[in-house]
Amino acid sequence: MYQAHFGFSELPFSLTPNTDLFHALPPHLEAIQTTLAALEMGEGIIQISGEVGTGKTLVCRMLINQLPEHFDLAYLPTPAANGHELRLALARELNVLADGDNTTLTEHLQQALIARKAKGRSVVVLLDEAQALPDDALEVIRLLGNLETEQEKLLQIVLLGQPELDLRLAQHHMRQFQQRITFRACLRPLDLAETISYIEFRLTCAGCSRSLFELAQYRDIWKASRGIPRLINQLCHKALIAACSSNTPSVEREDILNAVKDTLGARQPRWTFPVLWGWH
Repeated sequence: MYQAHFGFSELPFSLTPNTDLFHALPPHLEAIQTTLAALEMGEGIIQISGEVGTGKTLVCRMLINQLPEHFDLAYLPTPAANGHELRLALARELNVLADGDNTTLTEHLQQALIARKAKGRSVVVLLDEAQALPDDALEVIRLLGNLETEQEKLLQIVLLGQPELDLRLAQHHMRQFQQRITFRACLRPLDLAETISYIEFRLTCAGCSRSLFELAQYRDIWKASRGIPRLINQLCHKALIAACSSNTPSVEREDILNAVKDTLGARQPRWTFPVLWGWH
């Protein structure tokens, strides 16, 4: 593709979350620092929310990499279909005997957590795509979050989800759960300066030693993507393909337009050019 054309050592805008390309911009850094601080303070349930494409999975991986050594991790990337499945998944992650009814399974989990706490270990559960959890699974999370000794919580839980989770928790019957969330962090979209920094950081990491975009093009990408990193990646990736196809040394504004027109979810610009590259 365009890797050789621009002299990249790797593709700078892959959609696969890559911690080697993590750029510590304020929205993501604040979420990571808030969560780690809350975990160190022993808080029970913590929530990280963000729109689709704002970087929740990458933040989750950075949290996993940065967890202090005294934490044992249970990572549940796929939402459970019900409360019982959630208990089973947690039991498997913690190597706990997963048999019996819900009451027995909860007792097994509590005994295992007490044993780990006695050894100076803290257990943290990372639950991704939390907005897709059914109500009974959320109720199980609330009950598990109540497990504690006289001094501290036995289990700490981090929920990562889309804004739909906030809408669900705002319902009257979810008020008990909502009150259990002690810290919240929100992954907002990037502003223009952060978008420029994000793109240039990734280009530098990929071995780029020259400027491929002008300021006006950065602004066009930011407006079209609305500052959402996943859309920024898609637009830059397709613009570089277009520039390579045209055999030009840098990205032209027409390349940005082609990328925007081909990207679902991108905001269409007011300015127009003829489509030069046959994606349609």
